Order: sequence, then structure tokens, then C-alpha cells
Amino acid sequence: MKASRLHEMSSDELAQELGELQQEQFNLRFQTASRQLDNTSRIKQVRRDIARVNTILRERELKAGEQ
Repeated sequence: MKASRLHEMSSDELAQELGELQQEQFNLRFQTASRQLDNTSRIKQVRRDIARVNTILRERELKAGEQ
């Protein structure tokens, strides 16, 4: 997921996206534990996407605090 696409989203949409990514991460960990996961690189992608969303949310939080 591109950071530019995330910057275009509203805070509510980002929060929803974060929830979906966390759910996907949970499912991927479950699949890994049961040895059903084929694409193990997806875990890394999801983890980084979660970090991107959290970073953008935090930037907005700090920006709102300054004003």
C-alpha cells in the first residue's frame, strides 16, 4: 500500500483500514501456526502497512495538537 494513498484517506478511514490490517495479521499468524500459509512475505507487508497507518495517524495527532 502506498503512503500517498493513505495520506488521501480521512482519519476514520485510516482507523478502519488499521482494524482490517490487524485482523489480517491475526489471520496470517493463525495460518502460519497451522502451516497453511503459502505466501509468508505477506506477513511482512501487513506489518509495514500497519506501521504506515499508525505513523500517519500520529502525524495528524501531532499536527492537531500544534494548532
